[in-house]
Amino acid sequence: MESKKLFLGVAAIALGLTSCKGEKETQAEKTVDNYVVYVDSLENVSSEEAMANWQTIEANYELRSSQAETALADLKDDAKAKEKLEASRMKYEAMKTKMQEAMPTKSQTMRNSLFGEGKVGDDMSFAWVNAANIHDVYQQFVHTVEDNKDSYSREDWDEIKMMYEALDSRKNTVEKEGLSSEDNRKIAGLKLKFAPMYTVNRVGAKSEEMDAAKK
Repeated sequence: MESKKLFLGVAAIALGLTSCKGEKETQAEKTVDNYVVYVDSLENVSSEEAMANWQTIEANYELRSSQAETALADLKDDAKAKEKLEASRMKYEAMKTKMQEAMPTKSQTMRNSLFGEGKVGDDMSFAWVNAANIHDVYQQFVHTVEDNKDSYSREDWDEIKMMYEALDSRKNTVEKEGLSSEDNRKIAGLKLKFAPMYTVNRVGAKSEEMDAAKK
């Protein structure tokens, strides 16, 4: 009688372990499938939407990818699961590469904010700036810098200075093409505002970076 009870007890434990293991495998399969489905779902996202939300997409991907990798340990047929993961990983990397090629560089994003979308490209041409619009260009430039001065890094300020000097160079040409004395006076006021703003904030940004490096 005792041996029968012992046998039944061992059988119950074995059954429980088998059941538990089955649940783990089922959950692991779901985790892997969720990862695959997520990557597949990105194909339905428009390029514009993906660019606008790329940081969120990437964070979600990294989370699901990590979870799927961990789940492999609970799968018997992990070779098949690895194959699924690798196929989805390759699909995502191809999508990521395409997205990065389409995204504007940090420098281009800065130029767009300072001068308008696509106005200044890698060729650094300011040929579109003339006597009729140069005051507005300076105004947008200085006001944009003023509005965002607390968020710029030292590298950002270096980029801003380079853009400012290029605009100033164009102004020398525009002055010979009929720039009005009124607009010239207004531009001089904007330049007086920009100079100290640049100096103070670039020094501050550099100090913050040095403090962060020490920590």
